[in-house]
Amino acid sequence: MLKDWRAAITGAADTAVGELPGSSCMGLHAEAALLALADAGLRPGQIDGVLCAYSLTEPHPMLASVFCEYLGIRPSYSAAIQAGGATGCVMAMQAQALVEAGLCRHVLVVAADNRLTGMTRDRAVAALADFGHPQFERPYGVTIPALYALVAQAYMHEYGATREHLAAMAVAARTHALRHPKAQMRRPIAIADVLASRPIAEPLCLLDCCLISDGGAALVVSARDAARDAPKPPAALLGSGQKNTHEHIIAAPSLTAFGCRESAAQAFGRAGVRPADIDVAEVYDSFTITLLVELESIGFFEKGEAGPAALAGALDLGGRLPCNTHGGLLSYAHSGAAGGLFHLVEAVRQLRGEAEARQVRGAELAFVHGDGGILSAHCSLVLGRG
Repeated sequence: MLKDWRAAITGAADTAVGELPGSSCMGLHAEAALLALADAGLRPGQIDGVLCAYSLTEPHPMLASVFCEYLGIRPSYSAAIQAGGATGCVMAMQAQALVEAGLCRHVLVVAADNRLTGMTRDRAVAALADFGHPQFERPYGVTIPALYALVAQAYMHEYGATREHLAAMAVAARTHALRHPKAQMRRPIAIADVLASRPIAEPLCLLDCCLISDGGAALVVSARDAARDAPKPPAALLGSGQKNTHEHIIAAPSLTAFGCRESAAQAFGRAGVRPADIDVAEVYDSFTITLLVELESIGFFEKGEAGPAALAGALDLGGRLPCNTHGGLLSYAHSGAAGGLFHLVEAVRQLRGEAEARQVRGAELAFVHGDGGILSAHCSLVLGRG
């Protein structure tokens, strides 16, 4: 039986993903938002709160205001949030707080970008270089893959993990993506394909890295009494948590243990459940090492166990923990802050029983986790079938 809840996701949608020539950041925002509103059975004028993320192709210090102007709505509350890959979950958590505080009845959460067709390679590299510390990291030419490669090297040294264990994360994601008709990558891969792909930053190869995509996603978070009128079963927001431990990797307290442990513990505690109770997990997977360390820090596997478990099929349908059932950032799509929202949209579809060929049978509890920066900012959510 679900704990008492006061906020739920009543609408969830995403656009087409991948290479979308002619798309724009605001156009994708509007498309995702209107799809989510239709899914919730609402009109734009019924939205009294809007939370947006950020954009690399159309940056603006007040992106939520730009979006509201573009869509032609005037909510009583709007704000833009930047927490890297954790932004989607952070926005959902803030929307939950707004609803539970009685400040809003329906909060629209939306993120989108056209990073694949809307940015040159040089512009993308320049934008992402901002993650490095300007004094102690950036002068030495660090890249985001190189920083995550440091984590991979430390983890492999400490726990004896192999490249095959990392590759198993990519293969599991692709296996799920093959079941999703919208996924950006739908060509089967095996462990050998991951190991043979182009080296990026030792030990990470091309298939250990997330995609670059166009696309957008949106949610509607509603108060419990308002959710009763939704045309589809709501996904109750049962528990949430956050933990930020650092921004730059030079300040990280550890290279093998991260804030997802605390954020997940908060979310599980507030929901009154344990990791073993979760039926399906959607966990941020910017790189294969990201997913590996987070699965263990969150508490789904003991240290050193997630890699061998993934090789044995634990993350697939029918396995111990079906994970990233849409294909994740590694195979479904990654369009900036929308990447984390793709995980939330998939969790809602799983709880509704709408996931078709990738459906986890009898899914009643879902766990979603977002990670921003270099495993810096963490936000965890527990959702239940309402």
